[in-house]
Amino acid sequence: MEQDVPGAGEQVLLVGLGNPGPRYEGNRHNIGYLVLDELAARVGGKFKAHKSGAEVLQGHLAGRRAVLTKPRSFMNLSGGPVAGAARFFKIPAEGIVVVHDELDLPYGSVRLKFGGGAGGHNGLRSIAKSLGTGDFYRVRFGIGRPPGRMDPADFVLKDFSTTERKELALNIDLCADAVTELLGRGLAAAQNSFHTR
Repeated sequence: MEQDVPGAGEQVLLVGLGNPGPRYEGNRHNIGYLVLDELAARVGGKFKAHKSGAEVLQGHLAGRRAVLTKPRSFMNLSGGPVAGAARFFKIPAEGIVVVHDELDLPYGSVRLKFGGGAGGHNGLRSIAKSLGTGDFYRVRFGIGRPPGRMDPADFVLKDFSTTERKELALNIDLCADAVTELLGRGLAAAQNSFHTR
């Protein structure tokens, strides 16, 4: 059942999607990790390895208790660590917010939604499969479509371009703001603020 605020007053699980290891650090596919790093800086803590197979940081964001989570599996296996962390911290699917890259949005735009399909995103598909539902929140960071005939699978595993990198820190900040507003003011308010940009 859709609700406006993730977790309705209880603890929330914030998930940033990416691929582990230095080889993938600057990839478009790793924007979820980058946004979670910014949120961790705001919380004022460091990620630690957790038995769920994710890196985890507990803190407060927008007056809410939040578990910041970066799965340490590859993108297409994200579901196991996310479901494991959700079980460990006793957080239901509707208390989960997943930050991920989105090919179908122009670079730097941020969109928020509750539920829906995976839209070809292997990380989302894996999470929905492991949780047994797609009813969780998504904060989508636009990376745009690949140029020419480039395979989308190759495009997401490339680093942001020089031009994109000029705006990247600002856009990561914006996406972190969107997550914070979602937690504090709810989905409709966050959509009103960020869907007009």
